[in-house]
Amino acid sequence: MVRIDGGTFRMGSDEFYPDERPVHERTVAAFRIDRHAVTNEDYARFVDTTGYVTVAERPMDPADYPGVAPEDLVPGAMVFTPAPGPVDLRDWRQWWRWEPGAQWRHPEGPGSTIDDRMRHPVVQVAYEDAAAYAEWAGKRLPTEAEHEYAARGGVDGARFAWGEDAYPGGEPQANSWIGRFPYDNRGRFGAGTAPVGSYPANGYGLYDLIGNVWEWTSDFYAPRHVVPGEEAVDAGRRVNLLSSASAEPGSRIPRRVLKGGSYLCSPDYCFRFRPAARSPQADDTATTHIGFRCAADA
Repeated sequence: MVRIDGGTFRMGSDEFYPDERPVHERTVAAFRIDRHAVTNEDYARFVDTTGYVTVAERPMDPADYPGVAPEDLVPGAMVFTPAPGPVDLRDWRQWWRWEPGAQWRHPEGPGSTIDDRMRHPVVQVAYEDAAAYAEWAGKRLPTEAEHEYAARGGVDGARFAWGEDAYPGGEPQANSWIGRFPYDNRGRFGAGTAPVGSYPANGYGLYDLIGNVWEWTSDFYAPRHVVPGEEAVDAGRRVNLLSSASAEPGSRIPRRVLKGGSYLCSPDYCFRFRPAARSPQADDTATTHIGFRCAADA
């Protein structure tokens, strides 16, 4: 882990997506954070030691999924699948599929393996799976503010962790989508994860806080920043920031804030490989582009 001194920084962005607003000053206490994301090797050690079973491997509760046919309620997870060509970017179903049997040891489904990806970040982990690992390791998940502060690497207020240019000198600084999304990827690692530490560390000596995989934080999601001292704002109404308030309409599953972007982030679709970027994700959902790292008090 790396110790990060506490400080005050400008959190958020007014340039890109509404939920990144408003830009405001946020103060964080000193904390420690993993130098890189938890890897498949790390997670295998945890599972082998504890016998832990991830959410994607467990039977599904029909009460959590009203209207879904019982025969469809089988263990599995979401898998990214490149499209054969240009598609309507408003329809995420063009490149995501539900895959029965997909889980962290078999990220793309039963026929896939992580045997050659032990130094890649673990994926197909839901929030509970990440939190369980963190507790076992004597750590915790970072807050959204801690993650953004760490991702900035001391470069306060810049668009990207490395400055204002997405690709300084024409060189990608993180594992993000290079080409036309979701069918043409010309990046170094293609449409998938990279081994941790494959790109330069930031100013704090931390790897891949931007790109590669989205990372879970402990914060419940609200559709705009909740400035300290305020209540959460939900569609113009002031509400308490409770787990129920973070859920999508019609669902009882709370959502957390993901940070950092992933290998699927592309300027023509998801311009979120930036420290200020954020995304909501239901606690029970595991995908091929979400992982995590741990934090701890200093």
